[in-house]
Amino acid sequence: MYDICIIGAGVIGGAIARELSKYDLNVTLIEKQGDVSLGASKGNSGIVHGGYVSKYGTLKGELCIKGNSMFEQLDKELNFGYRKTGGLVIAFDEEDEKNLEKTYENALKVGHKKDDIDIISKDEIKRIEPNINEDVRSAFYCKSVGVTSPYEMTIALVENAIENGVDLKLNTEAIDIKKTNEHFIIDTNKEEIHTKYIINAAGVYSDKIANMVGINSFKILPRKGQYILFGKDQGDLVNTVVFQTPTNKGKGVLVTTTYHGNFMIGPDAEDIDERWSVDTTVEALKYVVNSARKSIPEFNIKRALTTFSGIRARSNTGDFIIEESDTKGFINVAGIDSPGLTSSPAIALRVVDILTKSGLKFEKNKKFNPYRKAIIINKEDFQGEIDHEDPKKNIICRCEKVTEYEITDAINRNISIRSTDSIKRRTRAGMGTCQGNFCRPRVKKIISREKNIPIDEVEIRDENCQFTPKKVSINDIRKFDK
Repeated sequence: MYDICIIGAGVIGGAIARELSKYDLNVTLIEKQGDVSLGASKGNSGIVHGGYVSKYGTLKGELCIKGNSMFEQLDKELNFGYRKTGGLVIAFDEEDEKNLEKTYENALKVGHKKDDIDIISKDEIKRIEPNINEDVRSAFYCKSVGVTSPYEMTIALVENAIENGVDLKLNTEAIDIKKTNEHFIIDTNKEEIHTKYIINAAGVYSDKIANMVGINSFKILPRKGQYILFGKDQGDLVNTVVFQTPTNKGKGVLVTTTYHGNFMIGPDAEDIDERWSVDTTVEALKYVVNSARKSIPEFNIKRALTTFSGIRARSNTGDFIIEESDTKGFINVAGIDSPGLTSSPAIALRVVDILTKSGLKFEKNKKFNPYRKAIIINKEDFQGEIDHEDPKKNIICRCEKVTEYEITDAINRNISIRSTDSIKRRTRAGMGTCQGNFCRPRVKKIISREKNIPIDEVEIRDENCQFTPKKVSINDIRKFDK
């Protein structure tokens, strides 16, 4: 009998699991796919937003600014990678500038301090962003905006939760849920799970999970966003996260560097019916390129490395849904679209508060360890010769300088790994210019050796991955400027 079962091992489920591991509770985290962070937590911008992005009086507005303030300490403890960059919302005409004034007023309402935000002139913008479009007139500037690696953050949260007693069950899909007088029985593809509380953090499938206990009060309306990722040689083009004035479909196409220094543009916003389709399309990516050039005109499309997309779990309520349902003990954490990543640590605290009010007794876990060692080693000063006999000097991925030591470290941690994609998300082996063509066979050999399995059982994608996305070829992307 578990005290709590969390359904969904994305950044929200991971943050909740890690927060609950601070207490003496019997908690399980279940995920239908073969690794954590395979949904929206993998396919998003990785932006740590300022609280201004959501309206005052909404859960989004309350939890975004609170979550933002927690990232620095969280990264010190878990070493997933976070960098404060600042962010600009740029205006090109009078209508845009009116919206900037509204953004500033909303920022004050949600709790931004005046020294964190400002509306700045073109000259000030050019000092911060020398490569900005010459047509820019003014901008809303927020110093507390930052970037992180969303999948590395999710992995870190779950690793630390497991270290502190949480039971992770991968490849475990909830098929049906029954409610008895005192607890829930979750039928999965593998086993029955008995639990006193359920936390529904199933992302784009959260309404389907709620339906299993007769809850029909909300619906998820999937919205896809597509991105283009470029080489690090384009990273010097932008210093902050550059947004355009928001529309009714979101914050629009942004231009940024990732935490690891790659130039990135996107996303668009497309309402779709399929909850699983993360294909990319020529039409959408042309729109992304043309929109991004309005902010930073001079990026080199020939330096594009790959495209990707993610599905946002937008709800029909227009806000986060974080509440105990009419079915006592069943807590929905649903409709967590942007700024869900930023809000995730604050969402976890709110769930603890809901559980407390519901009657669950909390006692501190006296053995709780908040710290998790990083997987990626800083190699900026690496000048030595490659030594194939020394795992710390045996470079497996030449593009990202990933060592054998880092790969074996990732494999032998407490989340089971059987795919090269899982290694890619943890170490960056395969994320460089050659996109894994050199290192993937070498990574396969190491997984085979460490897991003691035949090499033909080592997959590229994770077990139970439901789809292989159709991506626009990079050659087609590089033709956009012709």
